[in-house]
Amino acid sequence: MHFPIKRILPHLLVLVGFIVVSLAYFSPVLKGKEIFQSDIMHYKGMAKQQNDFREESGTETYWTNSAFGGMPTYQLGAHYPHNYIKKLDLTLRFLPRPADYLFLYFIGFYILLLVLKVDFKLAGLGALAFGFSTYLIIILGVGHNAKAHAIAYMPLVLSGILLTFRKKYIGGFLLTAVALALEICANHFQMTYYLLLLVLILGLAYLVDAYRNKELPHFFKSVGIIAVAAILAVGLNATNIMATQEYVKESTRGKSELTINADGSPKEVTSGLSKDYITEYSYGLLETFNLYIPRFMGGGSHEDVGPDSAMYKFYTNIGASPVEAAREVQATPTYWGDQSIVEAPAYIGAVVLFLFVLALFFVKGRLKWWLVGGSILSLLLSYGKNLGFLTDLFIDYVPLYNKFRAVSSIQVILELCIPVLAILGLTQLFKNEDDKETKEKALKYSAMITGGLALVFLLFKSYFLDFVGVNDGYFRQAYGEYGQSFVDALREDRKSMFNADTIRTLVLVLLASGTIFLFLREKLSQGKVILIMALLIAFDLVGVDRRYVNNDNFVSSLKVNNPYQASAVDLEIMKDQSHYRVFDLTSGGARASYFHNSLSGYHAAKLGRYNELYEFHVSRNNMEVLNMLNTKYIIAQDEKGNVFPYTNEEVNGNAWFVSELKTVETANEEMLLLDSLNTKTTAISSLPIEAKKFTVDSLATITLTDFKPNYLKYTSNNSNDGFVVFSEIYYGHGWQAYVDGIAAEHMRVDYVLRGMNVPSGTHTIEFKFEPKVIATGSKISLASSVVLVLLLIGGAIFGYKKMNERA
Repeated sequence: MHFPIKRILPHLLVLVGFIVVSLAYFSPVLKGKEIFQSDIMHYKGMAKQQNDFREESGTETYWTNSAFGGMPTYQLGAHYPHNYIKKLDLTLRFLPRPADYLFLYFIGFYILLLVLKVDFKLAGLGALAFGFSTYLIIILGVGHNAKAHAIAYMPLVLSGILLTFRKKYIGGFLLTAVALALEICANHFQMTYYLLLLVLILGLAYLVDAYRNKELPHFFKSVGIIAVAAILAVGLNATNIMATQEYVKESTRGKSELTINADGSPKEVTSGLSKDYITEYSYGLLETFNLYIPRFMGGGSHEDVGPDSAMYKFYTNIGASPVEAAREVQATPTYWGDQSIVEAPAYIGAVVLFLFVLALFFVKGRLKWWLVGGSILSLLLSYGKNLGFLTDLFIDYVPLYNKFRAVSSIQVILELCIPVLAILGLTQLFKNEDDKETKEKALKYSAMITGGLALVFLLFKSYFLDFVGVNDGYFRQAYGEYGQSFVDALREDRKSMFNADTIRTLVLVLLASGTIFLFLREKLSQGKVILIMALLIAFDLVGVDRRYVNNDNFVSSLKVNNPYQASAVDLEIMKDQSHYRVFDLTSGGARASYFHNSLSGYHAAKLGRYNELYEFHVSRNNMEVLNMLNTKYIIAQDEKGNVFPYTNEEVNGNAWFVSELKTVETANEEMLLLDSLNTKTTAISSLPIEAKKFTVDSLATITLTDFKPNYLKYTSNNSNDGFVVFSEIYYGHGWQAYVDGIAAEHMRVDYVLRGMNVPSGTHTIEFKFEPKVIATGSKISLASSVVLVLLLIGGAIFGYKKMNERA
């Protein structure tokens, strides 16, 4: 048997091309620079303590004290034993970040199109269309790396499923198992959940087709194979999945016991996030056209409108110098859509959407309805509260839908489906199945629909577009006597941006349709059409992408790896080597977590009870609550704006004996009672336990003698049996208590803290974070890895024998 080098060579060349394009777009990485991502800056603040611990000790902590009083590190980049699928993932992401994610976009989509039997040249074209979709580039710019990571593996998962449905059972099973394992490994369960919705639509399309063709046995066999592959993929990620599932119940994604809000109003009772939180970022109905005309709604929340803008003239007219005016217009609030903030429009591309419409005339059968169905569902769900009946239906009745926020991000599904159908349409165009007249008619209708839409917007925009944003009233007041002039200039620039991009879209559609017309008239070859389309798509998408993510986003690696610089106040506090917490009133995000054990932080899934305590008491500077959280330092500002560290002399310390343990009936009572409770002498609990009083000797002491993120050691001395409150966050799924080396019970008190009975005498008390879920999950991951390796070897042997038989 001869090695089929001729068959593989084109794909190797495409692979090299993807590497070159990925590095070319993010070329500063070749000079050792790194992209500055705001979300990653916050992540580095949150994860610094655990990363330092790992580097110093060579072990994993799984708990950090640096943020929100303390929380598990499961969603902060924790490293798990026997996580071999992660090693494979790191191998695939061999390029410097973020070029690695762009490469994954390309290669995953390329494989998907090859599985769909698309020619490699068209598959390469489709990969460019998908990879440079504006939203996929923007999320790399702001640091949504886990989201980008999960999106990149979506096409690969679909490839394995499609292979299985095409009766390539062994290859389909192995690819589905590996791809889905990589998808789960990316650790963005919201994107994986959206992929599941698309897979369900795909399955429905194949079920209908199987019923019509009397192939139901094959369908159910395929579903069974895919299900087994999914189980194996889950097993490969068992530790992460099990730890996350355990944690999510205790996080803001879980069910709250409170029935009131911090302002006293009734709280929406839900097993997940509130509807307002879920739909905070709801796509506007009119914003749909951003997919086709990039700055239809003004682009991002802040755009640089340049020196030729009406805003520039406004600033110079009110006395600003040219330099001052140029600086001001760099962040003009041009966006006038429904969302509170938008980094950039979710632009798919004028050329891609034109080809998508053209494909609607050519592509038939289950693939068409799967892709169209997925696109429509994705778009409708992205409207969120702007299409409330459908969103409420999914929140109330579709399992797990209420666990995720930012519904507009479900548009990643249509951003995947539309380019696939667009390329399938081109594939059909190049075939001889339809006569020339039919193809020309389809081209005419497609050009009329897409080009006509742009032309209507251009000519009749004043009839249905007002270019008025939801914040314009605020600007009108904020600028006083110049307010109306500011808003007028702003609207003028919005119109100019709209006109420029609408003309741009119209020209691109005309060029794309003209290219296909010349092909149908046999003036251009298929190869030239593909080349021209590649140039048009690259010009279209990259041109918009570079407006928002470009070389200016890159800085020295030193700045990326050390995103925060310690202030004089930080350095002063850090001289104190004891165990305490800091409440920084002068900065947001994860800055304080980078240097201190902080009460604040930056994470979308905080511990639910702590988040509630923060809203009710910490944010309102309830000193009794700050005392019980061992808040020794408060970073504040004086009247002149100078930052200073306030030393809290009333802090309760690391642990203390109380004279009374009170019980209340509900979580509401427990939370509200903290407003007036003397936490130094009394502890409260809403657990079904017996209230008690204790005699506290004036000589009774409990002292913290050793502390690490995952280990605390105390020495207690008391002549009476007593009850101790520890200023540590209670988390019952891992923290184990020991008295003199013997396991002991501890409980939740004061809504979030740990408490336990301590016998009289002198004792050593230890808390160790020993989550059983890690040990159990690691064993499952190891077993699943062994099974996968054996199956891959078996599959390779089977494939080799098949090749020999054909030879």
